[in-house]
Amino acid sequence: MAIECNTETVKVSIKNRVAVVEMNRPESLNALDEEMIRGLAANLKQISTDENVDIVVLKGSGRAFSSGGDIKTMLSSTNESDFYTVMDCISDLVITLYTMPKLTISSVTGAAAGLGFSLALATDYILADKSSKLAMNFIGIGLIPDGGSHFFLERKLGEDKAKHLIWEGKAMPAEEAFQNGLIHEIAVGNIEEALNAKIENWLSKPVSAMIKTKKILAEKNRPQLLKMLELEKHGQYKMRSTEDHQEGIKAFIEKRKPVFKGK
Repeated sequence: MAIECNTETVKVSIKNRVAVVEMNRPESLNALDEEMIRGLAANLKQISTDENVDIVVLKGSGRAFSSGGDIKTMLSSTNESDFYTVMDCISDLVITLYTMPKLTISSVTGAAAGLGFSLALATDYILADKSSKLAMNFIGIGLIPDGGSHFFLERKLGEDKAKHLIWEGKAMPAEEAFQNGLIHEIAVGNIEEALNAKIENWLSKPVSAMIKTKKILAEKNRPQLLKMLELEKHGQYKMRSTEDHQEGIKAFIEKRKPVFKGK
């Protein structure tokens, strides 16, 4: 039986033990505003308790997976309470996605940048279209990564490589991201065919055993991820008050290269 549950910013369909969760703001390349972040977390929590679902696919509508955090949200969250509310929503979403007792796959087309890339890293498997671009590009607007990216990148790359990737902040073609161990597979042909093949492969295995392994490791790592999310929240708040961040936002809006001064 197929089940659909659609809201304005998140679409969910469930069929044959697979839930597809689609970010649905194609006009903004699925930029993550507070409504979408809350919608994703709520839907993932509901799916977590659904015994008929074994695999969850996270994808984006239109031309991109997600371009990252919504700039308009950054500009509107000017006071401390509003900012911390949004950051707590991000933390809730990331913890839910990372620890949910399902196998999770990110199906990446187009851009997976900033917070969008963080969400992909929180899943168990990242499948990317060969033309996709992945970027941990917070540095471009004078910010630090959030969404647990310090945690995920350090575990995948080690401290030194993670640090330099964050500092560089460049967009990586899928092949480069794969060579760096940041994604698991590049679709050779059609990404939907590659996704279906991966799903069929997993469903032919003892999924309950796979999920148990995931739960053991997630429970072990949960305290460290929570600590990292808290550090990112307070660090990000400080970065928002810097001159470099204000210059980064201004340059982004004016579509020019920022001039940073280290202040």
